[in-house]
This record gives sequence, structure tokens and C-alpha cells, in this order.
Amino acid sequence: MDEDNKTVDEVTEGESFAELLEESFVKPVRFNPGQKVKARIVNISAEWIFLDFGGKSEGYLDRTELLDDEGNLSVKEGEVIEAYFLSAKNNELRFTTKITGSEAGRYYLEDAWRSGIPLEGLVEKEIKGGFEVKIAGGLRGFCPYSQMGLQRVGNPNDLIGQCLAFRITQYAEKGRNIVLSNRSVLEEERQKQREALKGSLQEGMKVTGTISSIQSFGAFMKIGSVEGLIPISEISWRREEDIHELIEVGREVEVVVLKLDWEKDRLSFSLKRALSDPWENIEKDFPEGSHHSGTVVRLMNYGVFVTLGAGVDGLIHISKLGSGRRISHPREIVTNGQVVEVKIDKVDKDNKRLSLSLVGSEQAEDQKEKKEGYTQYLKEKADSMGTLADLLNTKLPEKTKE
Repeated sequence: MDEDNKTVDEVTEGESFAELLEESFVKPVRFNPGQKVKARIVNISAEWIFLDFGGKSEGYLDRTELLDDEGNLSVKEGEVIEAYFLSAKNNELRFTTKITGSEAGRYYLEDAWRSGIPLEGLVEKEIKGGFEVKIAGGLRGFCPYSQMGLQRVGNPNDLIGQCLAFRITQYAEKGRNIVLSNRSVLEEERQKQREALKGSLQEGMKVTGTISSIQSFGAFMKIGSVEGLIPISEISWRREEDIHELIEVGREVEVVVLKLDWEKDRLSFSLKRALSDPWENIEKDFPEGSHHSGTVVRLMNYGVFVTLGAGVDGLIHISKLGSGRRISHPREIVTNGQVVEVKIDKVDKDNKRLSLSLVGSEQAEDQKEKKEGYTQYLKEKADSMGTLADLLNTKLPEKTKE
């Protein structure tokens, strides 16, 4: 009696008899071959991953499908995943995340074509217009160049021997004519990651990505399969003509999100803003009146730009280059790449401008000013006395009177 009461108490604590009764009448869910569903992982064994779909429906899939490149399991119990229904046998529901060699046979391939289930394929060789790909059951399919990857294939030989995911776009002649697309699988993955990033990325936040390509106008960076641009002006605080000296393809970098335009699929990032701004302490590091060594980086008609440090450039006006003499162009005094000693004349932190002068030119300028001042003094003195003729004319009348 006590035992019966104990059982009743335990059941009551978990759920009511009404709930248990209602659950007992729930019919197993029926799936159509190729149907895409979401399921929760309830158990992981040495060979299989068991799934719960609710409604007393359970299934399983091959554990090897969810191993990463290093052979480690990429999921854990309790996670929700997406899978495709393959078949039912002895009330056991078989699922897959993609068709592999273990699902050999035209039946599964035709099912994969009708339902859009991705499958694995080995790129065997390059043929006219694309690639020959070995797929499940020893069959072969054709993948056009335009359907291999998200971007145009650079070196086709790099793909030979790779095992990639494909989707069947054409299935005819009982499997003797199969056309594949790797691009559609990648686009679906990119769209999923894009939607996930839309909910997490915000302008101004720091993120980590990988440099995917370098162009004359900047560098493209990937976060997963989503790609954005780092404009050349946002690569470094320094003025760099060749950004290859700072970054390389495949390098992982931390950047700041500049702009997110999801409608136009334009994402922009800044590499330099993830670093400290050298102008924050400019008045402390380069106070007015201090002397520094710098490198001439650009000659202009009106003066010369000198780099004093990463992201810190200053201008020597042409009037301060000639050491007291007039010049027509800065090239008469300095050359690109030349190291010069400069003096900080003025700091404009708000506009990020430094006014410089060449060390030594100030003395020459002072001497020039003194010389010009002395010459002007003599001229004024002479003007006050008049000319020699004026003096003689003033004396002649006096002698005439005598």
C-alpha cells in the first residue's frame, strides 16, 4: 500500500494523470523523405546520435556526420539541430544532415535531388566547363565552374582531391546525368550565418575575422562566411602605399565594426580603430617647441609632409624650407625618404595637424630678418639725410650769398 502511494506521489509531482493520459494518445509524427526538421539531441553513443522530435517521435543519425575537421564532435546533448528524414525501418527513423557514401544508391540520390538534401562529393578532376565529382554509390556528377564556390575559381587544381558539400540541381537518365552545385550549399550556410550576425553585430563593437583578399582599395575580411571590407584608409594610422606590408591573406585580425548595411549586403570594418589613436596624447608626446626626427613622405608645391610616428604627420611650409632664401619647390631642399630634424611649431589636436620647421632653418630665418632689418634701417637713415645732390644744393646758395 505504501509502495503504491509512493508511486502516485512521484507521478503527481512530475505531471498530472491528465497530462500523462493526453500524452499517451499523441500519435508519432510522420515524415516524408527529404523533409527538413528541427530536433533536440537526447543521447550520443559511440556510433549514433539520437534525436527527439516531440510527439513520441524519435530518430537517429550517424555520429560521423557531426565531427569537425579534427575528428571532434561539434554538438552536445540538449542542442537543437536541423536534419533531413531519410527512411523508416522497424519503426526506427533514420535522418541525415547530408547524404554520404553510406547512403549509396540511386534511391537516396533522387530523394536528395527532389528535397534539396546536400550530399558529399569528391572533386576528382577538371573537365570542360567544370569538374567531375564522385558522389554516393560510386556515381559521378558534373559541377560547372559557376557553381563551385561563392567566388570565381582561381586555380582549379587547388580543388582536386577535396571533399565538398553539393546539392543536386539536375537528376536525369536514372542517375547517369547529374549536375551539382557547391555554391547553393555555401550560400545557404552564409545566409544562416548572416541572419545570426544580424542579431549580434552592432556598429562600434570589436569583432575578430580573417583577411580573405587584398585589393588596391582595401582588404576583405570574413566572419565565418560573411564578408566585409576594410577600406585602405582604415588599415593603419600610418600612411602606407603598400598594405601588404601590414596584413596578409589568412591572417586573423581584430577590427571595429564601422557600418552595417544588410539590405545592400555591405559591411565595413576598421583595423586601425581597434588600436589606440596616436593623436589622443599628441600634446604630451609632441609638445610645441620640442625637436624630433622624422621621415619625409610627400613633397607638395606648398610644402613637405614629414612622418614623426605611426599615424602622426606634420607639414613644413615651403616658406620654412629655404633657410632664408626663396625656393620654387621643396625638392630643392629635401627628398622623399630623407630623415630630417624638425621643431614642433604648432599643435592642432582637433584637426590632427602639426606645423613644423626644419631645425637650423629658424636661425637662418632670424639672420635673414636681422639682415633685412639692418638694410631697411640704412635705407631709412639715408632717406632722412637726403641725397648727396640735395646736400650740395643746400650748400651752394649759401656760398653764392657770400
